[in-house]
Amino acid sequence: MKIAILGGGPSGLYFAISMKLRDAAHEITVYERNRFDDTFGWGVVLSDETMSNFEDNDPVSEKMIRDHFAYWDDVKVVRGDEAMTSGGHGFCGIGRKQMLLLLQDRARELGVHLAFESDITPERIEELKASHDLLVAADGLNSKTRSLYEDKFQPEIDMRKNHFVWLGTHQKFDDAFTFIFEDTEHGWIWAHAYQFDEDTATFIVECGPETYRAFGFETLSQQDSIALCEKIFAKHLGGHTLMTNANHIRGSAWIQFPRVTCENWYFDNVVLLGDASATAHFSIGSGSKLGMESAIMLADELNSGKSLKDALQSYQDERKLQVIRVTSAARNSTTWFEEVERYLSLDLMQFNYALLTRSQRISHENLRLRDPDWLGSAEAWFQKQAGSNSTRRPMFAPFKLRDMELVNRVVVSPMAQYKARDGMPTDWHLIHYAERAKGGAGLVFTEMLCVSMQGRITPGCPCIGEDQVPAWSRLVEFVHTETPAKMCAQIGHAGRKGSTRLAWDGIDKPLPEGENWPLLSASAIPLMEGNVVPKAMDRTDMDMVKAQFVEAVHAASKAGFDMIEMHAAHGYLLASFISPVTNTRDDDYGGSLEKRMRYPLEVFEAMRAAWPASKPMTVRISAHDWMGDAGVTPEEAVEIAALFKAAGADAINTSSGQTDKAEQPVYGRMFQVPFADRIRQDVHVPTLVAGNIYEPDHVNSILMAGRADLVLLARPHLADPYWTLHAAVELGDEEQAWPAPYEGGRRQANTLAERAKAMAS
Repeated sequence: MKIAILGGGPSGLYFAISMKLRDAAHEITVYERNRFDDTFGWGVVLSDETMSNFEDNDPVSEKMIRDHFAYWDDVKVVRGDEAMTSGGHGFCGIGRKQMLLLLQDRARELGVHLAFESDITPERIEELKASHDLLVAADGLNSKTRSLYEDKFQPEIDMRKNHFVWLGTHQKFDDAFTFIFEDTEHGWIWAHAYQFDEDTATFIVECGPETYRAFGFETLSQQDSIALCEKIFAKHLGGHTLMTNANHIRGSAWIQFPRVTCENWYFDNVVLLGDASATAHFSIGSGSKLGMESAIMLADELNSGKSLKDALQSYQDERKLQVIRVTSAARNSTTWFEEVERYLSLDLMQFNYALLTRSQRISHENLRLRDPDWLGSAEAWFQKQAGSNSTRRPMFAPFKLRDMELVNRVVVSPMAQYKARDGMPTDWHLIHYAERAKGGAGLVFTEMLCVSMQGRITPGCPCIGEDQVPAWSRLVEFVHTETPAKMCAQIGHAGRKGSTRLAWDGIDKPLPEGENWPLLSASAIPLMEGNVVPKAMDRTDMDMVKAQFVEAVHAASKAGFDMIEMHAAHGYLLASFISPVTNTRDDDYGGSLEKRMRYPLEVFEAMRAAWPASKPMTVRISAHDWMGDAGVTPEEAVEIAALFKAAGADAINTSSGQTDKAEQPVYGRMFQVPFADRIRQDVHVPTLVAGNIYEPDHVNSILMAGRADLVLLARPHLADPYWTLHAAVELGDEEQAWPAPYEGGRRQANTLAERAKAMAS
């Protein structure tokens, strides 16, 4: 093949090398706009796994790179006068310029032609496309090729809000990858520092937009900007200066990070590679890794015997998925640093843990493999904060709300069962909830208990009122007698989402004609076309429903529940007032957030007044309607949570979505945790969170990082009522109590787990 490569960075050079290794007859030219030794960065960080991939691909260049490595094992976090170090992280780094020179030498050795200081215009790109079998656009995050063929690649560029500048220093940071946070008169500013050769370290300075503007960095020359950074970080630089290698760039050299994603990575004979196709972020140090590993796969596909189109399609299909995993982690890390001021008031132990796990690539138990002593000290710290002398995992730490004390932080999430008869709970509910209480969870939620027959979601949904007290009392008494678990009654009203079929007969579909009942909501907007049109509540309706909520609270108290939760999420009645999607009123209960919150707060205050002062009460809210600016946003959710806290809510149960069928949610592991995290830090209120949480590692990392106080698991508890007991076995925690009749099962489970662990090692 005759191949033109635009961009002489690591990905472009490594692709040229990889192609020549597979077939020396390929005719390859690399075009680079800068001089051979111009580069914007300082050091490149690579992992052992990446180096293993390089060794398999080209042991010669792998050894050339490895011979110039600087190694470190620790991550050090410095915040003001405090510092903390954890180990076992296994990084290696090399100077970016050094690596480029090595790859240039290797490429020349294999017969690749390198053309530096080549100004590639749009016209030249078109010429190269026409005259070559393949045009590889490895021309970076500001790719001219991607811009020229924007309609083909369909890029999306998200300019992130923080500003950063890439500097270097001869100060030694050879003992650890170091994060330095300094609180200045204009706000927090921080540095990412790491050694990459015997006498030079990368020193990336980053800050939020307010701090950036307050210091006036945008108006400073490079040298004045560097001098100011030297002053801010003077005590960490040991008298050494900061240096730039971006003198060829006009202005201050501070930039914002563009997060690039592309719908398509190729068309015709043009293919994107490296940052041109997708960007990671310097905070996880994976840009060069991604580009070079993509180069290997692209070379493999092009030499597989497939047609060019099939090879490029396979490359896109396979590699795009792998890159998304890393860029998603990079997005998490980027966001964390954009919001870092939210966490800087945390205890240094928790702040350090949050930093290490910010991308979700490093899990709780992975940290144990890296540095068991440090993680053990972190777990002991967490237990101490919870009032315990234990050294168990965070999920097994106690938790207290008012006078209710939980033995652990695992919660059975509310899950509709659709097994009630005429609003009455049945033996199904007794066995379902009792089994999960026996399974070790500290707190068990009921499904939403409806305040009236008209307030049910389906004919199979249970109510809570005077008539239901005996059945719920039977359940609560059993749980209290036989288990240490506590019971929470979630109380709500379906609103416009009522009068629908059982889930397995068609979720949210209306009942057959003649079986529907009248509905109430904030506004007369049906859930879907064909569903019952609700009545927009008037003041009489509001008073009636509020009285029903209060009656439900009295019933929950008589039944002996330990806690109640007001359901104000997912588009149900109270949520329909909160969200502008479902509240189009023009009276005192619609419009501004203050007005939309008026009735839900009124109901909450009436419920709180009717509930014993010694017992906690929480609220479930939808922190994101997933409807853009038309619905509740995470920013507005903070205000909503603050209003409920001021009214007496002991904690906020943070959920999202299900407000309207037009929603466009973004799912993923622990996808609702950022909402709970934000509310917890900004409102200073305990939070509960659910949402695609299914592993003990998820629970422990959420808790240890301070992102929530209680973790709810739904589907895992449907699949395994004894999830908590089994999680303890999996983690080797032999302190977890089992029901006395099941003691033999506990012993056998622990024995089998130990045997499996021994065989695996």
